[in-house]
Amino acid sequence: MKLPNAENAVIDIEKLRGYSLSPTNPKGKHKARLFRKKLGMELDDAEILRQAIQKAIFMAEAIERKPTAYGRIFRVDFMAGRGKGIIWYEAKVRSGWIIRNDEDFPRLTTCFNPNKSR
Repeated sequence: MKLPNAENAVIDIEKLRGYSLSPTNPKGKHKARLFRKKLGMELDDAEILRQAIQKAIFMAEAIERKPTAYGRIFRVDFMAGRGKGIIWYEAKVRSGWIIRNDEDFPRLTTCFNPNKSR
């Protein structure tokens, strides 16, 4: 199954800048470290990451998780790759989504590299 209503998905660039790619966010800095190591992505690469997520939700399979009191929960895993200089990076990216009970479109809730090796 694909992410429902993916064409209307909300991917807040500030969530990527302030959390997933932020080396100073107390909760996000570990995600940022892995994005830097695995994909060569820094804080300034938030738009590149946003575009990769946007493309992936139309191509990759969505897995629906157990619903919560807030809405339907989904996970979309995909492989991201990019060149930076002469280096090619490729890594798995996991994106988390919610379709809130009072909405009909998905919102990005989290984004990280699920490989825990540092």
